[in-house]
Amino acid sequence: MENKTVDIIGAGLAGTEAALQLAQRGIAVRLFEMRPLVQTDVHRSGNAAELVCSNSLKSMKPDSAAGMLKHELACLGSHLISFANETRVAAGGALAVDRDLFSQLATDALEGNPLIARVNAEVVGLREDGRVLVADAEGSASAPFDAADAVIVASGPLTSDKLAAFMQGLTGQDHLAFYDAAAPVVMADSLDRAKVFSQSRYEDGGGDYLNAPFSKEEYERFMEELVGAERVIKREFETSDLFQACQPIEEIARRGFDAPRFGPLKPVGLTDPATGRRPWAVVQLRAEDAHGQSFNLVGFQTNLTFPEQKRVFQMIPGLEHAEFARYGVMHRNSFIDAPHMLSRTLQLRTDAARSLGVPVFVAGQFGGTEGYCEAIASGLYAALGVSAELGGVEPPMLPEETAFGALISYATNPDTVDYQPMHVNFGIMKPFEKKIRNKRERYAAYASRGDEALKAYVEALRSEGLLD
Repeated sequence: MENKTVDIIGAGLAGTEAALQLAQRGIAVRLFEMRPLVQTDVHRSGNAAELVCSNSLKSMKPDSAAGMLKHELACLGSHLISFANETRVAAGGALAVDRDLFSQLATDALEGNPLIARVNAEVVGLREDGRVLVADAEGSASAPFDAADAVIVASGPLTSDKLAAFMQGLTGQDHLAFYDAAAPVVMADSLDRAKVFSQSRYEDGGGDYLNAPFSKEEYERFMEELVGAERVIKREFETSDLFQACQPIEEIARRGFDAPRFGPLKPVGLTDPATGRRPWAVVQLRAEDAHGQSFNLVGFQTNLTFPEQKRVFQMIPGLEHAEFARYGVMHRNSFIDAPHMLSRTLQLRTDAARSLGVPVFVAGQFGGTEGYCEAIASGLYAALGVSAELGGVEPPMLPEETAFGALISYATNPDTVDYQPMHVNFGIMKPFEKKIRNKRERYAAYASRGDEALKAYVEALRSEGLLD
């Protein structure tokens, strides 16, 4: 791998993981990031791997799809999953992180690696010879660097307009965007602890979540104001516009008055110590930082204006005087039609891409996966594909029995229609020949089968010299 160079566009989760993986294999990396020169509506810093929505990386349970993915990342030597464990905050069975510490660890790792050169510039496309085009001070495109041996596009869901336009031409797509939303964060010392209580679902004592309980009357008043509140984006959203896991709370409420009470505000498994009974509805709050100084409103992604968020969300019992560390935001989320654009190794396989002077790979949410750990996994997997390409070896295919292998199989299958970014889940896993009716037993069987397949994959990578 000596004298090999890879250009990576985007220092988010996928780009950062890919850069660290390639450098670990002796490959030089130019990591292009437009922040802080060009900021987005949701990023706060120029650091790498900044989390802009939730601070949760989902479940750690080994018999869940999310837990399987974390196990796979650990076995494959993911750097970011290691950083996540180092910066973990209490979140029950989920892996949540102090987002600032997590991002700082990632940034430090990049800056401390002699094979990684970060380039602060906005990439606007690629020349026909594969050289990266960046915007200069006057806004014109220039190519100040020699062509690399491969390119990984990991520009994320907030890909700049110019790069998105270039990728649109490269993929031949007419549409690249849907909408995504983030939840607000409130300061811990502004909460009324006489009203909110600490408890995790189905646990008798305290827990990792704070809970703001609604009475029936409080809930109904809150729903009336929520549905009528002013939004940033005025029009009604169709289901196809919004990824289901990030539906704004007000959009859920528009489906039916009780829809939130059977969704993110469900009170099951909780008992209000003030009444000794299950509340009518509950807003759960999860720690945002390691010291518990701020809390995320779980499931409260929103498109409301900032003044309306303050007015309406302060109607939540215990949040009457809440101080907002960050308001919720809604933003465009760009992605390509992965089933018709990407190979199983995440290489772009359009005619326009093949005509470039270098192979182009796509990782992260721009490549059509959804979720933090999925982005990390795609960065790692793209790095393996690039390493195999540059080393002249045939890369082993990630087995469909693994969590991420199932997602890659689904996301790169040309038979998949009307594709929307997808996260790992058991619904896309290869079924067993003999049906297992008990859900808990079936999920455990998925995890066991996936672990065996992963072991074989790891050995295959080692035999090709792609994994230490």
